Amino acid sequence: MEKFDPAFPARSLKRMREEMDRRESETLSSRATLSCRGLRRQTEERLKDDYRQNFSLDVDRILHSLAYTRYIDKTQVFYLIRNDHITHRVLHVQLVSKISRTIGRFLGLNQDLIEAIALGHDIGHAPFGHDGERVLSAICRSHGIGDFHHNVQSIQFLDRLERKGRGWNLCLQTLDGILCHDGEVHDRQLQPDASKTFERLAEDIDRKTWEPDTELIPMTLEGCVVRMADTISYIGRDIEDAIRLNMIRRSDLPAESTALLGKTNGTIVYNLVTDVIRNSCDRNQIVFSAAVSEALKRLKDFNLQHIYLNPDIKRHLESIRVLFGRVFERYLNDLQHENRQSVIFTRFLKDMSAEYLSQHRPEEIVRDFIAGMTDQYFLQQCPPELRPEIRVL
Repeated sequence: MEKFDPAFPARSLKRMREEMDRRESETLSSRATLSCRGLRRQTEERLKDDYRQNFSLDVDRILHSLAYTRYIDKTQVFYLIRNDHITHRVLHVQLVSKISRTIGRFLGLNQDLIEAIALGHDIGHAPFGHDGERVLSAICRSHGIGDFHHNVQSIQFLDRLERKGRGWNLCLQTLDGILCHDGEVHDRQLQPDASKTFERLAEDIDRKTWEPDTELIPMTLEGCVVRMADTISYIGRDIEDAIRLNMIRRSDLPAESTALLGKTNGTIVYNLVTDVIRNSCDRNQIVFSAAVSEALKRLKDFNLQHIYLNPDIKRHLESIRVLFGRVFERYLNDLQHENRQSVIFTRFLKDMSAEYLSQHRPEEIVRDFIAGMTDQYFLQQCPPELRPEIRVL
């Protein structure tokens, strides 16, 4: 009777991964980022026999992170509104993942890397969307720790805070794509900057923190795709949400844009994706045609004026600003006076690594704590009499 060899399954699975890596080199575009080239900051012995390819493993780690779980109650655009059909952050990242993987499939790019970047790209968002981000950024500046940017905070969570300060040891290409996404910037075309290292990543994070206008370009075509897909995923979806909330009418949309892109989210997404694929094939760039890029820019300008700056959205902004200030000062005071009964000690810092504690100022710890809060958890930290009204629509 043949004896069971416990090493055989590991050897067999490792060969399967090697075969998958080989197939990638034969089937993906020569411009794609191969999984075997994924770079990790720390060598992990146990990964030598892991059958998962590098970027597929990154996807698993992001999906199983605590920060990913909190997407479920992170606002996309419309906060303090209870409506089951309004887009939340968890749906947005899924849409970005789907759209960017579709583009990547037709361009012959690495869909695992695309998925990892897409799922992790907004994981650092503070409560209450971009308004919460701007309010927290002003507080951080006033405390001398630089600006707050959700893309920088996404790296902070995944690389330095998750797993009680040990981080997930994700690949450089994944972290870079997350850092360099920026759906608010309008790009007609993006060409990757392949000259990236972990040292350069740290420099980019530092520059972005202290010089907010710093432009960051992804190191891979996959990262460029996700950055474009971020805009594609939200532009029409935000319009549908605003129509559902009676903030705008479909007939309000600029005719110059709808003539090329359509009037519904489905047609807008389809036409933008089609244009990107058509204009990016066999190129080391991700490109919109000039006409479609201009139509998209007009639509973004429309959304900014009629949705994102709409006074109805901003009706609780001053209350949010006051509450962020109160919560920040409360937990900073708890840290400085070592109030061990505070939730920042009993929950957030419980079992936190010595490395994290030694490398972060109290103000940075409070920033990380608040940035990780869901909208509802943040409100629970506020005095009941100061909590703004949540509208049911």
